[in-house]
Amino acid sequence: MTEDPHIVILAAGEFPHAPLPLSVLQGADLRICCDSAAENLVAYGIEPDMIVGDLDSLSPVLLERYKGIITRIGEQDDNDLTKAFHAALALKPSRITILGATGRREDHTLGNVSLLLDYVREAECPVSILTDHGRFEAISDTATLEARPGQQISIFAFDNSLKIESAGLKYPTGSVRFDTLWKATLNEAEGSSFTLTLSHPCGVLLFFADHR
Repeated sequence: MTEDPHIVILAAGEFPHAPLPLSVLQGADLRICCDSAAENLVAYGIEPDMIVGDLDSLSPVLLERYKGIITRIGEQDDNDLTKAFHAALALKPSRITILGATGRREDHTLGNVSLLLDYVREAECPVSILTDHGRFEAISDTATLEARPGQQISIFAFDNSLKIESAGLKYPTGSVRFDTLWKATLNEAEGSSFTLTLSHPCGVLLFFADHR
């Protein structure tokens, strides 16, 4: 296995179709599938390197075929994505990219995206969720982030006492009260980077729209 691998975790949501997430999937050093996501990966023509989960939805055919790379974790305190994430962390990755975390059931989508706030606190490497329409990242304190001029940026926070001062975004965020999810969506980067200054450490989700 490559030292400090770029690990892709494939969750069991909608399989990617856009060029960028597919190229990331193809170019990964190691691919970990969440349970039945292995079915989608095999159908696409790529072999999984590891399958993790409670295995309640993996077909008997693949259970037998990949029994040597399966890690069965039956406890239900964590979902399969979190189980796969912890398996990835144990391999000391340079980066973790999560695919297939969105689509299909909306409650799974919301749950998976919110978990990114936990993952970035645990990991010592970059962690992101890549979709066909953009990517999710998370920060926990003041940060400067790269963007494309004109790229739409949505900001989500879950603390109505939080204040975020922005520099490099079209619409100032200093007066936003983060008491509902829509409050700081559909902003726009003015240049190749922007800075968010948080009034106190707090988990903040960011969505960077599209991949152009």
